[in-house]
Amino acid sequence: QVQLIESGGGLVQAGDSLRLSCAASGRTFSSTTVAWFRQAPGKAREFVAGASWRTGSTYYAESAKGRFTISRDNAKNTVHLQMSSLKPEDTAIYYCAARGGTVIVLTTTDYNYWGQGTQVAVSS
Repeated sequence: QVQLIESGGGLVQAGDSLRLSCAASGRTFSSTTVAWFRQAPGKAREFVAGASWRTGSTYYAESAKGRFTISRDNAKNTVHLQMSSLKPEDTAIYYCAARGGTVIVLTTTDYNYWGQGTQVAVSS
């Protein structure tokens, strides 16, 4: 019943910034863990960043640390991924995912709800 809709992707130059957004319908994020994954063509989907909505705990993949920030907007029931210093290797479809509970996990199979993705392309 929960639907997640991502937005904010686009084509940018290396070094640019983007802010991705994930809005939820059907229920709030209050009892969930929310994460961003990404998948490049022909590659496996990989964890980027995650957050416990209730506790505020966050966790980042090594590739994202220092460049990406996951945050929430309670009023809009939306989670954001602020990306800076983008690199060509960041090019992928970015997916928002959510699961019940407060533990941030890194495996795709642990997340129950998924958005359809928003494409990010970073040119050199």
